[in-house]
Amino acid sequence: MVEADILTPQRQAAFLAQLAHESAELRFFEELATGEAYEGRHDLGNTKPGDGRRYKGRGPIQLTGRTNYRAASRALGIDLEADPQRAADVDVGFRVAAWFWTSRGLNALADVGDFREITRRINGGFNGLAQREVYYRRALEVLSH
Repeated sequence: MVEADILTPQRQAAFLAQLAHESAELRFFEELATGEAYEGRHDLGNTKPGDGRRYKGRGPIQLTGRTNYRAASRALGIDLEADPQRAADVDVGFRVAAWFWTSRGLNALADVGDFREITRRINGGFNGLAQREVYYRRALEVLSH
């Protein structure tokens, strides 16, 4: 969180809530589904056969798609495009999550309390919004004291 300037209780609560939902409370650093649903998803950069499975969600933020793996690779200096499994490793996964957070401008949204838009930018929609909000309120309560 220090690397990504996630230093206020509001930013920390939003970040932790999103990660808690995406990774089932930090239990899964690789998506349980096969990734087949992402096959051929050009919006994710999955243009080659097998890309859906190869670039399925990983890490506590569930980085998904060849385009995101490539961008994270460039930003972090770790070749995740060639070795996507590294995104599921704790030492890399949290750096990926911090990079994703800052690359989407999520600190600014956390500062104004726009948790719904944070969810949309991470998830592409509002999947699990109610549970994410429960985590958010709980984290805010703990971190604000």
